[in-house]
Amino acid sequence: MRVTELFSSLASVLCVGAHPDDIEIGSGATLRAILRAQPSVDLRWLVLTSTPERAAEARESAHRYLRDVDLATIHSFRDGHLPYDDPAAVKAALVAHRSGFVPDLILAPSPRDAHQDHRFVGELVWQVYRDQVVFHYEIAKYEGDLVPANVYVPASEEDVRRKLADLYASYPSQVTKPWFDEDLFRGLMRLRGVEANAGSGYAEAFYAPKLIVA
Repeated sequence: MRVTELFSSLASVLCVGAHPDDIEIGSGATLRAILRAQPSVDLRWLVLTSTPERAAEARESAHRYLRDVDLATIHSFRDGHLPYDDPAAVKAALVAHRSGFVPDLILAPSPRDAHQDHRFVGELVWQVYRDQVVFHYEIAKYEGDLVPANVYVPASEEDVRRKLADLYASYPSQVTKPWFDEDLFRGLMRLRGVEANAGSGYAEAFYAPKLIVA
């Protein structure tokens, strides 16, 4: 099935991040492809950790994708402490978000991620949303946890360019971090593009734990 055919059938998508910028780093180009294929999709945003500064950045970034910034929910759990600071409250926040909104597709961190915050959120998504298609995105990091993917979404050069430009425009607090690097973001998409034999040379890769063909 062509990606455009899959995405054009989506009525709703939930994007989940452990931190501000996770969603955009892991799936920013894919979100552009979804919005192009299905402009009326009900797209929503859920970020679990933030500070006041980072929450403001996350809302600005989400507004680049969402038709209404109020569709972005930004919580203030502590970065680096998700498995340890009241994990029941974190799960309750995710469960509460499910009320009245059952998405066709969820983009979320991977339960195989080496970063404890990412891994915990990925595990919670799999617990809370058992009947939805989940694409777990990847984020390159110090721990070196990249593994083979089983879902690839080719990305156009324009979508790659917009993803990188939006990241730098939305998250000025992160630009001095050694991992917040255009060459790294582009390089990972280039590697996945080779694996996907993408015409543009670029792709974003995901891990889908279960797909049911019906």
